[in-house]
Amino acid sequence: MTGKTGAALDYGGGVTATVVVTCLIAASCGLIFGYDIGVTGGVTQMQSFLTKFFPEVVRGMRGAKRDAYCRYDNQLLTAFTSSLYIAGALSSLVASRVTRRVGRQAIMLTGGALFLAGSALNAGAVNIAMLIIGRMLLGVGVGFTTQAAPLYLAETAPARWRGAFTSAYHFFLVLGTVAATAANYFTDRIPGWGWRVSLGLAAVPAAVIVVGALFVPDTPSSLVLRGHQEKARASLQRVRGADADVDAEFKDIIRAVEQARRNDEGAFRRLRGEGYRHYLVMVVAIPTFFDLTGMIVISVFSPVLFRTVGFSSQKAILGSIILSLVNLCSVVVSSFAIDRVGRRVLFLAGGTVMMLCQVTVAWIMADHLGRRHAAATMARSYAAGLVALMCLYTASFGMSWGPLKWVVPSEIYPVEIRSAGQALSMSISLTLSFAQTQVFISMLCAMKYAIFLFYAGWVLAMTVFIALLLPETKGVPLEAMRSVWAKHWYWKRFVKDPKLDTQVNCL
Repeated sequence: MTGKTGAALDYGGGVTATVVVTCLIAASCGLIFGYDIGVTGGVTQMQSFLTKFFPEVVRGMRGAKRDAYCRYDNQLLTAFTSSLYIAGALSSLVASRVTRRVGRQAIMLTGGALFLAGSALNAGAVNIAMLIIGRMLLGVGVGFTTQAAPLYLAETAPARWRGAFTSAYHFFLVLGTVAATAANYFTDRIPGWGWRVSLGLAAVPAAVIVVGALFVPDTPSSLVLRGHQEKARASLQRVRGADADVDAEFKDIIRAVEQARRNDEGAFRRLRGEGYRHYLVMVVAIPTFFDLTGMIVISVFSPVLFRTVGFSSQKAILGSIILSLVNLCSVVVSSFAIDRVGRRVLFLAGGTVMMLCQVTVAWIMADHLGRRHAAATMARSYAAGLVALMCLYTASFGMSWGPLKWVVPSEIYPVEIRSAGQALSMSISLTLSFAQTQVFISMLCAMKYAIFLFYAGWVLAMTVFIALLLPETKGVPLEAMRSVWAKHWYWKRFVKDPKLDTQVNCL
């Protein structure tokens, strides 16, 4: 390496065909998570699905005095959605330990296979128990792949383009959501069994993951961590290009792994130790704030929300498709901006717009679907305005928290806690997703329009947190990431490595 600072360090090596193919296959793990997010909201408001499994909901919807906010308030119905997330939360912790032993590739393959099994069970379900068990298998598949894929991307992509490559996971997640909502739009027209087609089509992205995982090499960091240095060097040479000089980068990978091995504590215990407290704060804060944007419940339950304000089933699903397409376009734009303007700018701009949109949505719903009009539907012009605001909110999320939730946690942790940090981050996120998807319909029924003010308050808190406490990591190689924390106005007091300043100066 030359005498550059950590923030400007670049090992060389371009965007090779191997990097592109490997990252695309890893990022495609987002398809299965996105498909699941998109499919459940549409299915849970399909008449044929509700009639077969939840007839009490159908009877409640027909009641003349049924509160518009409370049409779908049924805990067993929401358990169908939320069971995936609690299974994913638990399995992601298991995946952390397993991935250190068998590597990222094996975890991707296992996760895809489990998701394939869950989709088959859901499509053939004849009772609620089969639905829940199938959903839990899907959750284990999601927990495994969300543990492996972002790390795969961060450890494979060149430092200068790491943000764009890692955000590709979120692009595929949103693409899966678009595919699911489009499938719901057409299968909703099939009387009796259209929901089976929607749930069964989850097998398609699962098959893509299973087949794709067979053709990608494991990451250099993972191979070194498991003692396969020759394979690791060959893997690094392959992804950086045959003519690239990988000596400096490979030596830093080995140095980072050796530093991890010198400490024989477990990774989870090390996270709680001195010198790692700033990482622990981010492990907890980023997934917590991400889920409290409210986007997860809007992604899952947008058809239910649109039915609440008066849209028909088909138009509600069409509205969900529009939101998904807006999200997809904004993620594409974000992928070009993330390595140019940096992470913090996108976080702050996106959070500000999201907060304003949520406050405005709450105002419209309070005025036109509030307590005085609880049994009524919203006027068409105001309903259309609400959809427009939801599109702006979704675009802001797709430019900021959507992709950055995957990018930042995958890059900020040192190698000795990287798997544990990613696993704990995903476990917290999936646990909160479970809680929110389980209680959101009840919260909507109880809080009505004020639920959007609840989420707006959290967006304000997270935007202030980012402004004060998240350092900029744009363009910083993973092996030099400690230098970012050592220079931060607050976190530098927690960086206890006395050799760090010397190492940074030598870079």
